[in-house]
Amino acid sequence: MSAHALLHYIGHASLRITTPEGAVLYVDPFAGRKEDYEKAADLILVTHDHFDHNQVQLVRRKPETRVITYADALTHGVYHTFAFDFCKVEAVQAGNNRNHDIRKCVGFVLTFSDGKTLYISGDTSKTEEMQELAKRHISVALFCCDGVYNMDPAEAQACAELVKAGVSVPYHTCDANLALYDEKNAGKFAPEGAFYLHPGEEMEID
Repeated sequence: MSAHALLHYIGHASLRITTPEGAVLYVDPFAGRKEDYEKAADLILVTHDHFDHNQVQLVRRKPETRVITYADALTHGVYHTFAFDFCKVEAVQAGNNRNHDIRKCVGFVLTFSDGKTLYISGDTSKTEEMQELAKRHISVALFCCDGVYNMDPAEAQACAELVKAGVSVPYHTCDANLALYDEKNAGKFAPEGAFYLHPGEEMEID
């Protein structure tokens, strides 16, 4: 176990997170290899129902594994919070563009037992709530920046400057080919505190 949560970037929008207690979370399973999903999940999060985010069958599960999708996290215009022994999960606004209905998409803010926080934008363009997130002093934030289905790197950078996380990471960087990562597109995202996490790499959420 680590003193802090670990963020493992599988690729595209797919993430694996290990909490300080050793609990394993997956977000938007789709990309990567079979072995990327072999650590049994305690929790699976799905930001929306596009096929490149919702392949939950890839993930090895425990009998008690919980799956929370956008449909659980956002009901009748209300964004929900879920409390677990190993973290708190808060749904936040996402979508807000022609490809992603704001009523059918969420992002997530995860708060870990050490007090550190992770913001996952999901597929989105700028939302009204992003400026409010600055008050949360987010530790690490992930911003999509493909520029085809969602905001491009310039808009993602502007959003990062609103959120003001300690570290801002580009993800969902590829345009139409759904590759794991687009180095050129990611490099155009350069707010203060930018950090470039490549598929297969991990970082502490500190």
